[in-house]
Amino acid sequence: MARAERHRKARIADQVDPHDLYQQAVQGVEFELDFVADTFRSLRGRKPHDIREDFCGTALSACEWVSRSPKNRAVGVDIDPEVLGWGYEHNVAALTPSQKRRIELLPEDVLEVNAGTFDVIQAFNFSYWFFQERAAMKHYFQRVYDALVEDGVAFFDAFGGFEAHRCQKEKTELEGFTYIWEQAAYNPLSAEMICFIHFRFPDGSRLDRAFSYNWRLWGAKELREILAEVGFSRTRMYVQAFDDDTDEPIDRFDETEEIPDHASWIGYLVAEK
Repeated sequence: MARAERHRKARIADQVDPHDLYQQAVQGVEFELDFVADTFRSLRGRKPHDIREDFCGTALSACEWVSRSPKNRAVGVDIDPEVLGWGYEHNVAALTPSQKRRIELLPEDVLEVNAGTFDVIQAFNFSYWFFQERAAMKHYFQRVYDALVEDGVAFFDAFGGFEAHRCQKEKTELEGFTYIWEQAAYNPLSAEMICFIHFRFPDGSRLDRAFSYNWRLWGAKELREILAEVGFSRTRMYVQAFDDDTDEPIDRFDETEEIPDHASWIGYLVAEK
């Protein structure tokens, strides 16, 4: 029994940190913040400095933001104190004393938080799709609107395409592990979807359902309509571009009001106050 127990503990899946794997597999905060900063400057003619990261998880983006400039300030909001604690230990701890003074992580509900006003409020990785009822989404967008400065801008992400309505798995090979995104269930009547993140390792071990999500698959048009209802003056869609030769997605997001009927697409929804 002791030998079997030692063998079990030696599995890679038993030794990895799911939050670390998530940051490696899912998050691209450098690219996202470049997009946020460049788009804000293009729209407003100035640089943003104060950012609120909603559904911040481990607050990787907030930490990256304060490290970019001594003028930058960030507030991260997440209702889960455990994941915020991980972020403090692994991300905030790596900051300089000056950077630490310009970041705050709040274990609060994004519908209730009151942390001042911001140039930018961002909610990425589709986390705001947690709100499945229109009234709840409208309430959230209203809270975002109220927490922006006069010329503030809100940034969200979105995805779609006919594959978004299907149960499927997508595997991505990364250094030392395989990242698996699973759309496990979809109800066309309610647009409710259940998704999982799994990780697989070279020794054959797996970390199944490391992260689970119960979302509504929101359409871009209905989100834009709700944003307009709460007072945003204009919304814009920036959709990931595809290479003309390979038809593969590239790291460029173009503003557009029409895209081809791709199997899948991903984009940023930008709302100007």
